[in-house]
Amino acid sequence: MVRDMRPVWRGAISFGLVTIPVKLYAATEHKNPHFTLLHGDCRTPVRYARWCPHCERELSMDEIVRGFEVEPGTFVLFDDEELADLPLPTARTVHILDFVDLSEIDPIYYDRTYFLEPGEGGERAYSLLRRAMAETRRAAVAKVLLRTKETLAGIRVFDDRVLAMQTMYYDEEVRPADAVQALDPASALDERELEMAKTLIGNLVSPFSPGRYKSEYRAALHDLIRERVEGQRAVHAAKRPAAPAVDLMEALRESVRQAEAERGRRGGGRDGQARAPA
Repeated sequence: MVRDMRPVWRGAISFGLVTIPVKLYAATEHKNPHFTLLHGDCRTPVRYARWCPHCERELSMDEIVRGFEVEPGTFVLFDDEELADLPLPTARTVHILDFVDLSEIDPIYYDRTYFLEPGEGGERAYSLLRRAMAETRRAAVAKVLLRTKETLAGIRVFDDRVLAMQTMYYDEEVRPADAVQALDPASALDERELEMAKTLIGNLVSPFSPGRYKSEYRAALHDLIRERVEGQRAVHAAKRPAAPAVDLMEALRESVRQAEAERGRRGGGRDGQARAPA
């Protein structure tokens, strides 16, 4: 794993009686230039405040609690410790539920992608799981608690060398397609036009090579920024407040869960399902 990357989560993969300590790394990043919003008059960066309109003052983070609105204006309150201590088997654990054919998962269910790296002592079990999944061409469906949300996740072999985990939407979170107006599939089509469309598609077929696709917008934006700098059109803020240090990746947990040889699924394994070797 690239050493300048910081893990966003530490825990373990659990399947059958096998527990593998792992670290979670963000697998993707946005490359577009980041713009800072400035006050048009003095060119000072704008600061966003946590403002209470009732008390008419800015709040610090330790004054803020989470509230769930049960009816208009009525809330039940929670703090981060309560949410982190929920009695879930997914706390600090990527809990594998099933192994499936990857092609059965529609891409609409995928959200963010992470790389899984074996933690100390988990290298051999990690390699065993990765190779077994590659040779059986299976993906895993799991649950994991990230931050304060339990999410569905898919685990697959990526680039023939690492396990990748993609957080997924639950079925009830995917909007039904019938909410969108579409043409009637039975609508009459001109067969000649259809054959021409299929021919056009065939002429454009090629193996997927992600390196072929570049962001023209990003290149043009970088050129424009360089022209502004070289043309001495950069502006200076009247006052430059010290920027607060913010850990955008937010490592939520510090300890690595060690292998637990006696951990299994509640109620035992399923009938006819082989257990992985510890």
